[in-house]
Amino acid sequence: MFAQSLDGIQKSPMDEKDIQILTTIAKDGTASPDEIEDATGIPKSTVHYRLNQLRESGVITNDLYNIDLKKVGLSITLISEIWAEFEEGYHESVGEKLAAVEGVNQVYFTMGDTDFVAIAHVANREMVESLVEDYEAIEEIERTSSKFVITTVKDEQNPLNDFEIETLIEALAD
Repeated sequence: MFAQSLDGIQKSPMDEKDIQILTTIAKDGTASPDEIEDATGIPKSTVHYRLNQLRESGVITNDLYNIDLKKVGLSITLISEIWAEFEEGYHESVGEKLAAVEGVNQVYFTMGDTDFVAIAHVANREMVESLVEDYEAIEEIERTSSKFVITTVKDEQNPLNDFEIETLIEALAD
């Protein structure tokens, strides 16, 4: 049985062991059943079974490694606020157009004064200029405001690492 969250997405049923496995994956960056067993004390066969269940239910979506964007050369983080012309369904159509812009990593439709927030990681000012030009070439876009990140204070790739395991178990375990 799946529970439905506020955003309409069905939540996969999880228990304390599932949450321990997920927080270990987030903290240690591994999906190795041996390493998860060492960290949690959950038997390797149980870990293996639970990992398969979490993959099948869509909770775990890939086995990718994190990449240091600065070492790759994409050291500039650009955060852009984007205002668009309001019309029915614009959040989907404009959102898809923004997501298709080369270099855009994340697009959020937001509540408040700003319609969209887009985040990109680029190598130089020329790439910034190209991104802004691409945003403004979208017919429905009325204006943009972009900011360079000067110092990253926190860049946690996995939100599970931002909670104590007890908090997650209380909020998420069925």
